[in-house]
Amino acid sequence: MAIKTENEHGAIVMSTNVIARIAGTVASGCYGVVGMAYRNTSDNIASLLGWDNITKGIYVATEDDKISIDLHIIVEYGVNIKVISDSIMKNVRYSVESMTGFKVGKVTVNVEGIRVNQ
Repeated sequence: MAIKTENEHGAIVMSTNVIARIAGTVASGCYGVVGMAYRNTSDNIASLLGWDNITKGIYVATEDDKISIDLHIIVEYGVNIKVISDSIMKNVRYSVESMTGFKVGKVTVNVEGIRVNQ
């Protein structure tokens, strides 16, 4: 799938994978985030994704000329999930809008698991 915009000079077509990669990179860099998650529907277990598959835990769609981004993350034990989520939403929205020029309608953060370091 792709997102397209046009102006007097021509058209810009951007793959949703590009937007997902930007969002995943920004979210992974936020404090308290262990990484992106992918939930297997057959056994309902969330798996931590490596850098190669970072876009699997991100769903990008367009709604009324705005981008909607759903992120699935795994966080560290002991961090404030609301604060982390607010930070991710703000940083992802800013980064995607500034890098692509497209408006972001909403960013949804789904916490799929907590990693306990021993």
